[in-house]
Amino acid sequence: MGKRIVAAVCFLFAAGALCAGAADLSVSLPPLDRGFHLLYNLDFSGAHNVFASYEQSHPEDPLGPTSDAAGLLFSEFHRLGVLESQFFEDDKKFEGRTKLTPDPAVRARFDAAIAKAESVATVRLAKDPKDKNSLFAMTLCNGLQADYAALIEKRNVASLRYTKESAKWADKTLAIDPQYYDAHIAGGISKYLVGSMAAPVRWLVRLGGVAGDKQEGIKELKLVADRGHYLAPFADILLAIAYVRDHDKQHARQLLAQLHDEFPANPLFPQEMARLDKGK
Repeated sequence: MGKRIVAAVCFLFAAGALCAGAADLSVSLPPLDRGFHLLYNLDFSGAHNVFASYEQSHPEDPLGPTSDAAGLLFSEFHRLGVLESQFFEDDKKFEGRTKLTPDPAVRARFDAAIAKAESVATVRLAKDPKDKNSLFAMTLCNGLQADYAALIEKRNVASLRYTKESAKWADKTLAIDPQYYDAHIAGGISKYLVGSMAAPVRWLVRLGGVAGDKQEGIKELKLVADRGHYLAPFADILLAIAYVRDHDKQHARQLLAQLHDEFPANPLFPQEMARLDKGK
């Protein structure tokens, strides 16, 4: 039931080499932006250093440890070779995936970063229930745990529970600030993927509190892609996946070409364009 909820979530961070020149482009960016830029270029060590430095200088901001948790998770996906495009494109392959063996040290660091982010966010929300960064941090923390549960541990039910929580926190974030566009990522993913399920399964998932509407999901992902901040490139990748799954290779290739221009160090984008071209 949870496999489609999470099947597309981490497609962006596939295996590949790094390019020092591309990393240098991020030097002038604000700290968190710089960290995410390195992350999109698969420089996990560089991203961790940036996020760790930000945590030290901004201990009151839960987005620091949340961002570091994202880097740790995706570096583990990279190491385990989880993220092959065909793996997410084919539901049968995804359903038949094996349970992987995570690095205990990385898992401990990931859990610690999540716990720290949630602790800082909880303290801030107790003082100010409308604190946007804390609400958004809770959105991402639950989304990251959904990814870990599904893609490494193969715990689909647990992943669905985390996905539901992520969507709830996203709704709270957007109720406070409708222009916090990154928060739409949670609703966009869940609505699209649940809306893509067969009717009987979709009905059962809705009983569990997760609604689905494919077109509404696409609409939210486009909003993140067009107006989001840290997650705009991620939304573009999710849209590319959606287009491929809907056999719209032209739009998928256009998005991948744009991302290749923005992140030339990430070999995933030309690799996927070549694969789409070969399939014509």
